[in-house]
Amino acid sequence: MTVLYALLLTLAGAALVYLASARQGLRGAPLPGPARFVGWLLVLAGTSTWLTAAGTGAGIAGALTAVMLTWVALPYAAWWRTTRAPAGDS
Repeated sequence: MTVLYALLLTLAGAALVYLASARQGLRGAPLPGPARFVGWLLVLAGTSTWLTAAGTGAGIAGALTAVMLTWVALPYAAWWRTTRAPAGDS
């Protein structure tokens, strides 16, 4: 269960950091600056939880993998959302 908490904290933090970026494409405007700070706090809390749950090596690897997965998946989600055809077109 601790690994699930670590994963959720890390994913939420990485998503907030991405959504606060000026280059994000999921929202019309980036989130305000404090969201980026909260995102980094969540990433640090997730990393700490990973370290507690899995040890040093596996904890760092788990945290980095979760952050990288989020930062790769969200731009693709933004791209997919903007390239879909409108509902009425065939």
